[in-house]
Amino acid sequence: MLLHTIYLIAIVAEAMSGAIMGMRRGMDLFGICMIGTVTALGGGTIRDVLLGHYPLGWIAHPEYLLFTIGAAIVTAMVARHLHHLRTVFLLVDGLGLVAFCVIGCDIARAGGMHPAIVVLAGVITGVFGGLLRDVLCNQIPLVLQRELYATVALFTGALYVGLLWLKTEPALAVLVSIGAGLAFRLLAMRFHWQLPNFDAERIRGFE
Repeated sequence: MLLHTIYLIAIVAEAMSGAIMGMRRGMDLFGICMIGTVTALGGGTIRDVLLGHYPLGWIAHPEYLLFTIGAAIVTAMVARHLHHLRTVFLLVDGLGLVAFCVIGCDIARAGGMHPAIVVLAGVITGVFGGLLRDVLCNQIPLVLQRELYATVALFTGALYVGLLWLKTEPALAVLVSIGAGLAFRLLAMRFHWQLPNFDAERIRGFE
């Protein structure tokens, strides 16, 4: 019940982040709803395909489509009151990232997967919706930039699996992992923590 509630919150949050991105790109209402839905359900779809988990989550539960479309429409309606769209976008995107990561881990774990695959399934669930959103909006995906994004998902998934391995109460493991992962993401944005990048000048000789 806890994970199901968190899942509903997560798809709403990610649909909002997709809708905000669509509005920033000047899309119409159909485009905003489509981007919101892809963002919310894309990561879980790719995870289910890779794990052979059928039917896909949103096909088995079509009401999820109503949640995501509704969240996108509401976001579009109240957009004029969101004076700091970028701040709101980053907050809801961070929440969706870590929540989806934990949910992806739990689904893979229930399927009896190796712990490494469990963590990887969580990362895929967390980052691929945002990656698809950014690609459709013709923007370099956050996960491919210097920001700590996939790293946050990896940390969240590993923490969740580790807590369960230590026999922590599942509900507590979920809350601690999501809380720690979101805090990590917000701190990384606040203090500009980044992974090292590679200057194109260093590899110019290979051209």
